[in-house]
Amino acid sequence: MFDIGFTELMVIALVGLIVIGPERMPKVARTVGHLLGRLQRYVGDVKADIKREMQIEELKKLQSEMSAQVHDMESRVDEQMKATEASLNQSILPPGDTTSVAADTPASAETAIGAPASRPPPAA
Repeated sequence: MFDIGFTELMVIALVGLIVIGPERMPKVARTVGHLLGRLQRYVGDVKADIKREMQIEELKKLQSEMSAQVHDMESRVDEQMKATEASLNQSILPPGDTTSVAADTPASAETAIGAPASRPPPAA
């Protein structure tokens, strides 16, 4: 964290011993050690929180991309279903019938499906 070498630590300890005194030096050293430990834990917690937030942002971005892809796929499938339904409705209509059946209304699909039942039975 800080670029402090061993000799610099020795100079700081010697100055602290002279200023603080030999009686209070162990207590001050313990207190400084506890404070540095708390500082390191705090820095570690902040780093972990930042990393977690970055992962959450990445997951949100991935979720939005996936939902866009799902929406696109749903629209493609819906288009294909409508095209297939229209094609099937056209193939069910009798050859001489010129009325077109709209593929997007459920009533027209029932009419198209019910149309073969209203035709006369085939001649044997």
